[in-house]
Formats: sequence, C-alpha cells, structure tokens
Amino acid sequence: MNAERPPSPTLVQNAESRHWWKRWWRRLPPARQDRFATLAPLLAVLLFLLAIAVAITYLRLEELDREQEAVTRDVEYAQQRLRLRLLERQEQLMRVAREISDRAIEASEFEFQADALVSQFPELQAISWIDARRNVIAVHASPSAPARMQRLPGSTLTVSETDGSFELARDLSQPVYSRPLAEDGAIPSLIVQVPLTAQGRFAGTVMGEYSIDGLLRFGIPPEVMARYAVALMDDRDRVLAGSLQSPNSVLRLLPWSDQPLEHAVPVSPVGNGLILKAQGYRTSKDIVGTGFFWVVGALSALTVWMLLGTWRHTRRRVQAQQALVAETNFRRAMENSMLTGMRALDMQGRITYVNPAFCSMTGWTEAELVGRTAPFPYWPDEDQELLTARLEDELNGRSTPGGFEVRVKRRDGSIFDARMYVSPLVDPNGQQTGWMTSMTDITEPKRIREELSASYERFTTVLESLDSAVSVAPLGSDEMLFANKMYRLWFGTRGQGHRELVELAGNQPGPVADDGDAVDAFAGMPTDSLTDAGSENAEVFVPELGRWLEVRTRYLTWVDGRLAQMVIASDITVRRNAEEQAARQTERAQTASRLITMGEMASSVAHELNQPLTAISNYCNGMISRVQESRISQEDLLMALDKTARQAQRAGQIIQRIKAFVKRSEPNPSQSDVAVMVSNAIELADIELRRQQVRLTPYVAARLPPLMVDPILIEQVLINLLKNAGEAIIQAGRPTGYRTVELRVAPAREEEQDVVLFSVRDSGKGVPPEMIERIYEAFYSTKSEGMGIGLKLCRSIVESHHGRIRVENLYNGDEVVGCCFSFWIPVNSRLRPEAGETAPEPARPSDTERAR
Repeated sequence: MNAERPPSPTLVQNAESRHWWKRWWRRLPPARQDRFATLAPLLAVLLFLLAIAVAITYLRLEELDREQEAVTRDVEYAQQRLRLRLLERQEQLMRVAREISDRAIEASEFEFQADALVSQFPELQAISWIDARRNVIAVHASPSAPARMQRLPGSTLTVSETDGSFELARDLSQPVYSRPLAEDGAIPSLIVQVPLTAQGRFAGTVMGEYSIDGLLRFGIPPEVMARYAVALMDDRDRVLAGSLQSPNSVLRLLPWSDQPLEHAVPVSPVGNGLILKAQGYRTSKDIVGTGFFWVVGALSALTVWMLLGTWRHTRRRVQAQQALVAETNFRRAMENSMLTGMRALDMQGRITYVNPAFCSMTGWTEAELVGRTAPFPYWPDEDQELLTARLEDELNGRSTPGGFEVRVKRRDGSIFDARMYVSPLVDPNGQQTGWMTSMTDITEPKRIREELSASYERFTTVLESLDSAVSVAPLGSDEMLFANKMYRLWFGTRGQGHRELVELAGNQPGPVADDGDAVDAFAGMPTDSLTDAGSENAEVFVPELGRWLEVRTRYLTWVDGRLAQMVIASDITVRRNAEEQAARQTERAQTASRLITMGEMASSVAHELNQPLTAISNYCNGMISRVQESRISQEDLLMALDKTARQAQRAGQIIQRIKAFVKRSEPNPSQSDVAVMVSNAIELADIELRRQQVRLTPYVAARLPPLMVDPILIEQVLINLLKNAGEAIIQAGRPTGYRTVELRVAPAREEEQDVVLFSVRDSGKGVPPEMIERIYEAFYSTKSEGMGIGLKLCRSIVESHHGRIRVENLYNGDEVVGCCFSFWIPVNSRLRPEAGETAPEPARPSDTERAR
C-alpha cells in the first residue's frame, strides 16, 4: 500500500497567497469592512468611466491624427503645384530676358510676347521691360489689371513700387521675388524681377506682376480647394487671397471637440513672405461618439451618487453608535481623570459613589467606601463631632454655597486640608436622590497663601526702608493705593503730593475724573500700550521741600484691574549742585582758554593794530602840515579823512572781535551761519599764522545749512585747532614754502545723519601714535609750554553740541607729512535756543525747573 504523497511546498505557498486577503479582511474592524464594502463598487464605477473616456479619447485622437496627416499631405501637394507654376512663369520670363539681352527682340516684339503670356496665364497681370535707371521701356498689362500696373512707356518706377526687389536683382544677378504688396484698399500682388545683362553689365530687368488671387485660383488644384478652406497669407498672418474659417466660439465639452485641422507652408520660390494655409471643413460634430460618452458618464454619475447616498446613510448610523460609545467613555474618563474628589450620598447619608480622585486623596478604595455611613473612615478622630454636625447640615440642605474647609485623614494616618462644596443630586426625572459633594485638596494653596502673606510683609518692609518716595494712585483720583514711609514723611498721607509730582514731571495723561464718580477716567480705552511702555524720568524742583527730585513714573494694572500710576521720587539735590558747580568750572576753563589763546596772540594782535594806528597818525600829520601850508583842497581833505575813518573802523573791528571772543558768557545755542563763524575764527587766527609765516587756505562749501550751536564756542574750537596747526608746523621746522594750513568746511554724512564737517590739515610732523589716545586728556600736552586743556575743551565743546572730534596723521608712503584734526556738528541738532541771551542763574530753581 502506497503512502499518500504530501503536497509540494509550491502548492502550499500558492494556496496561502490566494487566501491572504481573506485573513486581512477578517482582521479588519466592522466599521472599516463597511467602508471598504461601500467604496469598492464606487471605485469600480469610476474605473469603468475612466476606461470608457480613455478609449473614446484614444480613438478620436487617432482619427484626428489621420485627418491632420491628410491635410498636411494635400497642402504640400498644392504647394508643389503652385511652385511649379511659378517656376514655369519664371522660365518664360527668363527666356524673354535672354532675348532682350541678346538684342534679338525690340520693344514691339516684347509687347507681343508679353501679350501672349498674359493672355495664356491669367495669374500674370503685367510684364514690363525696365532699364537700369528704372525707366519703363515697354509694358503690357491685362485689361483686368489694377490701375497701378497700367504704366506708360517712358515712365519711371519708384522704390516703393518694387519693394526693393529691383535693387536686389541688380545686386544678385538672378531672379528675385518681392514681398506680397498689399496696400490698403488695393488688390494684393507679387513681383518677380528677372535681371538683364549687356556685355556683363546690369541693363535692367523684366518685371512680371502676379495677382495673388489669380495664383490661388489657378495654381491650387480644384480637388484641394473643394476639400479645404485655402488662403494665401503674408508673414504677418494677413489673408491676401482666399478665406479661412472663423474660430468656433462654442464651448468645448470634450478635449477633442472642434479641434482645427490646418496646415501652413511657405510658397517656394517666393519664400517666407508668402504662406499657403489650408483648413479642413468640419462636416460633422461627432455627435454619436460625444453622445455615447455623456450617456455613459451620466449613468456612472447616477450610480456614484446612489452609492454615496448609501455610504452616507451607513456612515451616519456608524457615527451615531460611535458617538454613543464615545460619550459613555468620555464621561467615564472625565470622572476618572478629575483631580477633584467626587462623593455621592443618598438621602440617608450613605455613600453611593466615589470617583478615583476621591479614593486617591483618602487612600481608601471604592469598595471600602461605597455603602458606608457616618462616621466615615477618613474623618479624623478629634473632628468627628464637628464633621457629624456638618453632615447633618448637608443632609438638611443647610450647606453654604461657598463651601467649607475640613480636615481629612488618609489611610496612612496623615492629615490634609480640604474644601468641600455640596449640591443636590437630581435624576433625569427632576427628583432629588441625594447629595453630591466635591472635595479639593487645598493644602498647597493654603501654604502658598501663607507664603505670599509673608512675602508681602517682607516687600512692604523693604519699600518702607527705601530712601526714595514710592506712591501708587489711580489715574484721575486723589485716592492713594500705596505710599511708603519716605512719601509720608515728605507729603503726608494725602494724594496731592502724588498728583503734584506727576504734574511737575509732565506725565499727566488725561483729564481728572469727577471725585464723585467711581468709574475710571480711562474706562473702555486700550491700556495695554501704557502698561507695556517703559518708565519715564524727569528731574523737577519741589519748592515745598526745597529739593531737587528725580521722578520716575510708570503705568501699571492694580490688583483690582484699575489702571494706576506709580511714582518713585529720589532726592538728587546733592548731585544737581555738583553738576551746576562742574558746569561753572567748565565755563571758567573755557574762558581761561580763550584768554590764554589771546595772551599767546598778544604780540600778533599788537602788530595787527599797529598798522591802522600808524596809518591814522600818518594821515593826520600829513593833513596838519598841508593845512598849515594851505596846500590842500576840500576834496583831498575829505579823502584823507575818509581813509583815516576806515583805518579807525578796522582797528575797532579787531578790538570788538577780540572782546567778543574773550568775554565770559553763558552758552547760548542759536541758529548760526557757518560761513560767518568760520570768517570770524579766521580773522583772529590768521593774525598769529601770518606772524609765523604760515599760509592759511580756507575752503567753505556754498549753501551750507545753519547750525543750532553757540557760535563763540565753535569759533573757539576753530581758533584752537588753527593755532595748534601753526605751532605744529613751527615745531617741525618746515621751510617757509611748506608752511601751509588748510581749513575745509563741507556737508557730510556721519552716523546716518546729515552733518557739517570741519577739518584742519597742517604740514607738521603729526602726532606720535602712542600719544593719539591721550591728547584729549586734561593737562596732557605734546608742547613743553602747553597747559594741556585746549584739546580737552575742544572735545567737550564739540560733544556738548552732539558732535564728534577725531585726529589722524597724513602719510606719504611711510613718512608722516602732516596731521588732520576734524570735527562734525549735526544739522538737525537736539539743542534748543534759550529764552534770553543770558542763561538763568542756577540758584533760582523756579526758573530752571524743567524735565531733562
């Protein structure tokens, strides 16, 4: 007996591969099985519709390709026929041209042959014999030819009549076709120029003129004209002869609907200037194929719509079931995930429900708590009487809506604080079945509240010990929300001091609200921008205290939601006194510097004054002697007196300029002319430079804007720099021809603002590199007799005008050939002119009281 052969591994594998989808289907949940069962027929219908559309489209596009190939083939055939006809006419014209070149025919014979050609070939409208000078020797035109072709022998052709073909035939010495001539309102025509030669020279042309309409009518095969709309066009797509179908404006419902069947080729030998184009006539709209397609599409759409309706109905049922399950699970999950303990009691005080949070708080399980009556195991032993009374009140409906605090004992014996809220438990029928109690662990919030209270006490202690006055008040009200000890010491407990500080600082934001109105004056307005803004600082003088205070204000939202303003006032009287003393010291240093400068220039000033005084003396002595001798006329006397007066004015101007420069005055910024300041500085500095035999070369740009500066201080800076430049040249021992100082004043752009740049260049030995960083230090000088305050004052003056000063050496290769000191003053300065010419005394706080 033969044993049964086991199945081969290949058969087993094939059987498993055939049933894998069954196992996959069984593993799917019912909801997904329903979804796949509904979507599978829908997908099949869509695939069927897609297959029908692809098949119809493919067949129709193949048919269109065959029709397009037929159009292309017929158009190429028509183009060849037209080309052969043009070449035949060209050969006949060339034969006539050869006879003319060989002088075998005269004008009469030419007209006879032209008449024969025009009569035999209707598309040829006119034939002309043209000499080398464009003169018409002989011509014959068809009676139907347009007026422009009816030329007379002896007339001359213009360039526009031949469109340049005459010159091209002369240059190429071969037949040339012109572009189609289609003037407005004229019949389109085509010209061919056949050149004539006489003893190797150009002797003119035989010009043939074609009617483009005749070329289309007699050159295109009739069978092509019958099947297609044929037209001859130029290179600008203008129809010269024939007609084409107008574009179909009907909405295309299918991708192959109403596709134009056309083909265009250039006509040889004319070239791209003449194009033959044909369009196939559409005799049917393929109603059968289109109708079949839309019938199948409509049936498929109906099937899809019904399947979608069935799927939607099934889906709604599944969603309702899922929503019911989800709602149940959600409520259970919500109860289990609540951090608040929930406990339900029946009307007799028996526990009927506890959630996991309640069990987690107390440490007892749900089985141990449900069904228990008072006393409950989580009651502390020492609080049982109190909790029993509370339970009686709860069962009798006497619980407070705000809840109550109790102590709760955990299973391990530890105690924590909790707050309980009691509410009636009502069933769906509206009947009360018990009481629902929620319990929250407040141990941590209670600890935090106690810490906050202690922190508030510490914070209040710190504020009370501050040396600054701190106050907080609502906007538009005298009510004080907070005031520390220093505020109470200065202003008492009233809010008038807070308001006075705000008004002095200039930060009062709006009108004061009525004292009897408790509504905030800024109610309903957006206040986020106020509370987000930074603090504002001001320095004010309080006459009542006799102190200078630095007042800082800031808007904040108070604990009750009202917009409030906090004011911090610090006593800065000592600092203000120190600043005023430093300002006076700086002023005295500036005046001393000017006096020192004029002292150093004393000899030069004396020499400068000696010249006009000497001239005055000479004029006076001369007038005295001539008056005594009676040798002077009235005119000479007046002239001498005028010269004497001018010399006296010159001396007076020098003295006034020196007096204005050295006199002590307060800084007074004003709109100053740059050219005037530079001229005044040069007038004083040039005296010393000429004495030192140093040549000053000034350059001041035209139309410089005025600057808001103190002109005396800027002149002092310029004089110091010019004087230092001259001294640097003398110390360098430069020869007289190399002693030059250049002053340039021009507009510039520094630190993203418009400025006026002043630069002083000398030809000295420059500043040693190790001293550049220290030349602006007080009492540091590179000169043995210098005091070291000149450049320090220059830098202070420039920076007080919000400018900058810098120094750099000038190089010629590696050799230092000079130095350049430059400074700039901004055009749009933040300085403001004073009310009067003299600044108010610092000792009068009421006059200088203003915010910085």
